[in-house]
Amino acid sequence: MKIFLKLVFSAIAVLVLLFSLASCDEDLTTIGDGVIGSDPFKTSRAVYDVFAFNRKINAVETNKLPLYQLGIYNDPLYGNTEASITSQLRLQGGTGNPTFGLFSQQKEDNSVTDPSDSAIEENETVKEVILYIPYLQNPNGDRDLDGVPDSFDADPDDPNSDSDGDGLTDNEERTLGTNPLNDDTDGDGIKDGDDTEIAVNRYPRKVDLDSIYGNREAPFNFKVERSTYFLRELDPDTGFLESQEYYSTQEFSPDFVSDVLFDGQILISDEETLIFPEDDPDTEADESLDEPERIQPGIQVALDPDFFQQNILDKEGQSELLSQANFSDFLRGLHLSVSSATDDMLLILDITDATITITYEYDKQQDDEIIKEEAEYQLTLISRDLSFGTINGNSVNTLINAPFPPEITDDIDTNQNAERLYLKGGSGSYAEIGLFEENNGEDIINQIKTKKWIINEANLIFYVDREALDMAGIINEPPTLYLFNTETSRPIYDLSVISDPAIGNRIKINYDGSLEKDNNKGVRYKLKITNYINDIIIRDSTNATLGLSVSADLAISASKNAVLDMKETDLPVGATITPLGTVLYGSNVTMAEEDMQLKLEIFYTETN
Repeated sequence: MKIFLKLVFSAIAVLVLLFSLASCDEDLTTIGDGVIGSDPFKTSRAVYDVFAFNRKINAVETNKLPLYQLGIYNDPLYGNTEASITSQLRLQGGTGNPTFGLFSQQKEDNSVTDPSDSAIEENETVKEVILYIPYLQNPNGDRDLDGVPDSFDADPDDPNSDSDGDGLTDNEERTLGTNPLNDDTDGDGIKDGDDTEIAVNRYPRKVDLDSIYGNREAPFNFKVERSTYFLRELDPDTGFLESQEYYSTQEFSPDFVSDVLFDGQILISDEETLIFPEDDPDTEADESLDEPERIQPGIQVALDPDFFQQNILDKEGQSELLSQANFSDFLRGLHLSVSSATDDMLLILDITDATITITYEYDKQQDDEIIKEEAEYQLTLISRDLSFGTINGNSVNTLINAPFPPEITDDIDTNQNAERLYLKGGSGSYAEIGLFEENNGEDIINQIKTKKWIINEANLIFYVDREALDMAGIINEPPTLYLFNTETSRPIYDLSVISDPAIGNRIKINYDGSLEKDNNKGVRYKLKITNYINDIIIRDSTNATLGLSVSADLAISASKNAVLDMKETDLPVGATITPLGTVLYGSNVTMAEEDMQLKLEIFYTETN
């Protein structure tokens, strides 16, 4: 009986082992070093050649972008980029035929001939017009969540640090509503830690501004002009069935601009603007003590009120404002540009958050007298439909690049395995990557399949050419690299992480792609492509040519058309919206640079 039981248990163990091996063949990515024992398996590392080729971008499609570049960026490696924005305007709510004041223009006109009509002529008059475009802010700029941005925090990793030395921790001040960066919030001479009477939440908070390149202490010159160029929504060459494409090389100024609405200097501030409420004399409470409205830092300038009087309020009831389509044909938009006042300045902006607020007054009948009443009407540039993720309206980013230096140009579009990889955002350059052998790696892939390797991890490691960057001067290095399939335009990382609230952590674990630094200087980028390699080995996916570009944000996975020397292709939008560039070691390096050579490394488990 005991012998029989031993045989049964032995048979069960063999079946379990066979089932485990079969499961490995079906989904090898689920097996890791922590599961597999040292016998009968062996974990090893293999390194394979990678072939890399530099490609120059002549122009990229730049309308309906999620973010826009504005200003002048001086790249010590690649030269200057001048970025301007030409945008349509949209009526408030996208709705035509607006009414200013209480009565439509028709009612006002009827009141002149019909004394029984309750309407009056309202004489709407523009008082002020403000263009506001908020700056981007760093969404991860407060690591310890104490309400103090890391760039101002005495200890960014300790919420109990006391940044202003007033006896209260930063986290306590966040809870109390006092200023953690001012030891005497109300200016009464008593430090906050000792003060028993403080009007809370009435100070302008500092924020961590993001995507601003240049000297923030120096002013820059900002110009707003009327655009006379009609931006079409649909392309007539496709029978008006597809969206019209506009490209980075299309210049609208000086040929398609007219009225200057603002031309002056701006100094960047990282503090909120507060608007305090006025006290209502008809109530017992003092509303002026209520918490103020907070306006986030941004471009905020006064535009020519006469222009908006003539082209908006005076057009009430007329065909120009009857619909959004009529309005777009009449007032075709604005042209925004930045010129250097002292130092070059470039900003990346979300212009879907931009507003033009027209403050006007009108006559209102109250009892037997006419009083002046104030109201606002708000125009926008383009807008984002949050339900469908689409852009309403049209804006074009013009990106004019200086020619690349000859030493870079000579290494681009040579169809030679590259010694260096030249990556530049905007209408700059990217690299194409081929894995394994030059014939799509079929021989090596078949060998791996035959050996039935379990791929635990596969990485592409790109080393930064520090010598090239350091010789050029101060470089803003791209924080991430974006790897994509050139045949499908899809990123190598799993697109499902886009909808995940913890997207940053998910991409970090499954793809990474971020710049690793030493002494605040970039050393390398590690791109995990384990799932991609397993798709090739296990699921017989195509070993496609990969594309490598810089990226402003890995969460932006869309692509748009681009024009190269010999063809058109789709390239990632995340690269279009950043001016940054870098130089990486390629595959065809010298023996002295072998440690920096671009390679594909695979960690695998093999059965003995």
